[in-house]
Amino acid sequence: MPDRKDRNMRVGGPLDRFAPIGLLVGAVLAAVGLVYAFTVTPLVNGASVDGVEVINGVAVSNMLLLSQKIFYWHMPVALVSFIGIAFAAFFAVRFLMTKDARYDLRSKLAMEVGLVFVLCTMVTGLLWTRFEWGVWWTWEPRLTTYFILMLLVFGYFILRNAIADPERRAAYSSVLGILILVDVPICFMVTRLIPSSIHPVVFRSDSGMSMDMVVPLLLSVVGFGLIAVGLYRLRLRAQLIEERVNAVQEALED
Repeated sequence: MPDRKDRNMRVGGPLDRFAPIGLLVGAVLAAVGLVYAFTVTPLVNGASVDGVEVINGVAVSNMLLLSQKIFYWHMPVALVSFIGIAFAAFFAVRFLMTKDARYDLRSKLAMEVGLVFVLCTMVTGLLWTRFEWGVWWTWEPRLTTYFILMLLVFGYFILRNAIADPERRAAYSSVLGILILVDVPICFMVTRLIPSSIHPVVFRSDSGMSMDMVVPLLLSVVGFGLIAVGLYRLRLRAQLIEERVNAVQEALED
């Protein structure tokens, strides 16, 4: 009977077969959500600027349609980036508890997926900032804390590439991965702790989101979630196959 490690090296299981399907379904759902947002959904509550507001010394007024519709992709990709980082931290904790390299691999791959969605969040956020507030960047609390999060994720991969010893690399990366997770609730809660007139609080009791707003939002959240799972499983499958090939090559050389 194969041991636990052998079972872990298997590829082509149900989750691997689901990965490309999940990517396709996720892309369709995210696209449908965006089309729904542009054709049916009204403007997002709280995203408009009343009158003229001075941001970074520039007087800007509300630029309605495009910036408000970006919300239906911007918020979901940000949420998925948080989830990816959370899974990376979970596997990091598992590695520190067990010293099992498999968990370090999974932590790294989850952080890779998190990085993809962090970059998507920054791109959509910059577009929102430009069209809604009239500037490409402002040191608003949410933007600042998320920018720090992005730098920390970059630092995670710089650290991994800077350490040659596998055990030290895994240990240091795991600790940093856990520390990165600390910034996630700060990013989420900062607009509640430090109210901002230009970055709305979405999840609140008086948000007044109608079903026309909730439907495309949920479609995008589920869609990007499926895309994240598909990307993770495809990367994991590729890494496990590579490890198996390397193991066979080493056995043949011996």
